[in-house]
Amino acid sequence: MITVPAKMTEKLVLESEELIREGWYANKSELIRDAVRELVRRTKSEKLETAIKEDVMWGLHEKD
Repeated sequence: MITVPAKMTEKLVLESEELIREGWYANKSELIRDAVRELVRRTKSEKLETAIKEDVMWGLHEKD
């Protein structure tokens, strides 16, 4: 694994620590990895959706 330093607001750290205390995550590293994975998944999905919409619009207007 590669260590990636990051700065976070105090509020975000406190909210993260609360999720860990509640048992949602074992530690901060696990929480951050999960958050980054979700961001990457969501971004890829949004990019794919945009590309599909652009293809549909191109197909609808190709004959104009």
